[in-house]
Amino acid sequence: MNKSIQTDKAPPSFSDYSQAVEVPANARTVYVSGQVGAELDGSIPDDVVKQHELAWRNVFAILNAADMDKTHIVDVFAIVTARDGVKIFREVRDKMFGGHLACSTIMIAGLASENWKVEIAVRAAKVD
Repeated sequence: MNKSIQTDKAPPSFSDYSQAVEVPANARTVYVSGQVGAELDGSIPDDVVKQHELAWRNVFAILNAADMDKTHIVDVFAIVTARDGVKIFREVRDKMFGGHLACSTIMIAGLASENWKVEIAVRAAKVD
């Protein structure tokens, strides 16, 4: 089982994420490439919140294909295209995670398509 690590010897997390996650030596790992807020047909909705939700649903679908779920996510790397996207990312992540804590890094930058507002990549680990 992955173990969340928190210490008061470093600054606290700025939102609901873990300062670190320890993965057991015998865990199987999966690296999910950056997922954007695309529907199955490749269409991109205009609604930014919907894009965030779809990006997470796409991440979860890939994890499910590897016999994993959100509780196996140990690290999140997200890119949003605007500063107000940070708040949206945190709110949607927290809703989708339902209390699960993973490491999390977010940056503001341009993405490969001007229509994309968020891209999310994760690392997951599971002991079979």
